[in-house]
Amino acid sequence: MKSSQKYYSEVPLKKSKKENAPDTISKSKFNLKSSIMSTLKNNVQLIGHVGQEPTITQLESGKKVARISLATNENYKNANEEKQSNTQWHTLVAWGKAAGIVEKYVTKGKEIAITGKLTSRSYETKEGEKRSVTKIMVNEILLLGSNK
Repeated sequence: MKSSQKYYSEVPLKKSKKENAPDTISKSKFNLKSSIMSTLKNNVQLIGHVGQEPTITQLESGKKVARISLATNENYKNANEEKQSNTQWHTLVAWGKAAGIVEKYVTKGKEIAITGKLTSRSYETKEGEKRSVTKIMVNEILLLGSNK
């Protein structure tokens, strides 16, 4: 083998900018996906109707907290083509500005859209039964339609 041939086989050839482009694009897509996915973790979006008048509590610190019961409905047809409805109930908790919006504008039957995150906790009753509670901590609230 000639020395010039040996030199070419050992030294990797530098890629042109066009050949590097797919690597750069795929890396930027990965960074975009990972930044989007990190914002989607524990994210809940619901549209439904308020089931009861919201409960507003003002704490000693001056902060307000609103508790809301929200019903979401799913309509479908069963195997016999009969209309069916499935209602899920959700407990919402809103703080600060969101609680102020709830206090001023949200009443029983009002259609709202919310975004928030799930929180869960477990506890034991006086009788020794284990229970768990899942709530949605509201980040944003949007008033929709009219009262039902």
